[in-house]
Order: sequence, then structure tokens, then C-alpha cells
Amino acid sequence: MRLLFAEDDRVSRRRLAAVLRKWGYEVIEVQDGNQAWEVLLTAAAPQLAILDWMMPGMDGPEVCRRVRQLRREPYIYVLLLTAKAQKEDVVAGLESGADDYLTKPVDIHELQVRLRAGRRILELQEKLIVMREELRMQATRDALTGLWNRAAIFDLLRRETARAQRGEIPLSIAMADVDHFKRVNDVYGHLIGDIVLQEVARRVQAALRPYDEVGRYGGEELLLIFPQCNAQQAVHVAERLRRRVAATPIVTPEGEIVVTLSVGVAPYGGGADAQMLLRAADEALYRAKQQGRNCVVLYPGPQLPAEAAAL
Repeated sequence: MRLLFAEDDRVSRRRLAAVLRKWGYEVIEVQDGNQAWEVLLTAAAPQLAILDWMMPGMDGPEVCRRVRQLRREPYIYVLLLTAKAQKEDVVAGLESGADDYLTKPVDIHELQVRLRAGRRILELQEKLIVMREELRMQATRDALTGLWNRAAIFDLLRRETARAQRGEIPLSIAMADVDHFKRVNDVYGHLIGDIVLQEVARRVQAALRPYDEVGRYGGEELLLIFPQCNAQQAVHVAERLRRRVAATPIVTPEGEIVVTLSVGVAPYGGGADAQMLLRAADEALYRAKQQGRNCVVLYPGPQLPAEAAAL
């Protein structure tokens, strides 16, 4: 584990750093508080820090205060070294944000034990972060496809619609439906249907721009959001993903299955909200199915910009 050691006394720093390295730590040595702060500001900051209380530049407690104000993850465990043994001094050090302290001269065995305790706390925090991210994924991602789930993609749509309303920024959405998906389930079974949906999701994601969003809206329907995208651009992106899905059969344990998409595109217009935009895209999707499926249809409603009406 990487460890920052800030101590202005060169002899003490080198001696203690040598011990820390013997214990298996990768030690970054600095000689004042300003240098310690610069290291802790970096994206790859060590998670363990031993700071001397009295240093040139910033003292140890001030570095602690600044670290805690960052409120960054992962957590940085800070151990203060101090010659001050008065109770009020110890309290002041801990109130600055330090997790623990040691009085000088440092007892090597006590330092080892306290660093071990710090590592246990960091390991527990890492587990909590992993659990939190797993819960967040479960709350926002579709378990089968890994796409945004219905609630999450609709929240994104509301956010993008509000942004378009405030700044008159182009926005388009699309509803895509896997053609004859019920037939896939009926003929091959739901397990094969799941494989098909997973591959469709992968191909759709691969065809999108980095800032586009896609979620599983329900069953075999996908909702796509194209920020800063007018009607013509949205049709172009939708056509690209339609071609990507239809280009090659999907390989499954039951053989190759040809899959196509029907896509309805709706551009944002002044005064529209998320529900209105969804209804427009759904209407366009319905027309795509009426026209024989495996195609992209642009909604021709009243909110359609003039430049898209000619498509």
C-alpha cells in the first residue's frame, strides 16, 4: 500500500521511512505541509498519510482540514505525529480531521499497530463502496441487458427535456422495438430470447455516440436519447444502429437468428415535455411497424422542425 510521510526533520524522516518500507509500504517522502497537500490533491493520492504536526508551510492539522474539505473517495486515513501531549492539543488534532495520533518519540511497535488499524478501516470502506455501487447498479440498471432500466432512462429523459427547454438545445429521442420478438420466444424459448436481447443491447450501444443514452423501456422496447441532436441527425444515428443490429445474425446455442429493429424518432419542439416526446416517438414506432418493420420513421407531428419535414 502507498503511504505519504511528511516530516521536516530529514534524519527522522529517512529513519522512519526505512522502517515503513521494511513493512511493505510504498513510501512517498515529503518535507513540508505544502508538498504533502500537493501529493494528496492528485488523483492517485495515497490512502494512508503520516503527517508531522509542526512543519514548514502548512502544519499537519491544516493539511487534515483541507483533505476533509475535499470530501473525496477513496478515504484518506491520516495519522498525526506530535510532540504535544496535552489533552487539548490531541483534541485539536483530531478535530482537524486526523483519524489517529502518535506522540514523539515514535514507538515503532505502536506505529505498526495503528497503521494496521488504519488499513482495516480502509479495507472496510472499500467493501462498503463496492456494495454501494452494486446497489446503485441494481437500482438503475436492467439486470438482463445492463442498459439503464425504465425508471433511470425516464429520469434522464426528463433531465434532457428540461435542459432543452432552458437553453433551446436540440434534442431527439427514439423508441426501438425488436421485430417479431414474441416469435423468437415462442420458437426458441425465453433463455434464447434473453441472449438475443443482450446482443441487441450490445450492438445498439456500439452504434451510439458517447453522449447518447439508451435504456430498456419495457420487454423488447428500447428508449434512446440523443442530446444536441436535431431530427436529421437523430434519423442518421437511428439508421446506423438499425443497420448494426440487422447486419449479421445473432449466434445462439439454437443456431443463428436474424433480428431487425423498428425505430420511431421524435425531435423535441418548444413546449414539449417528456411524456409528449415519448408519445410522439411511440407513434412513429407504430408507423414503422405498419410500414413493414426493419425501418426508421420520423414523427411528422406539429413539433417537427422545418428542416426535418422534408425527410
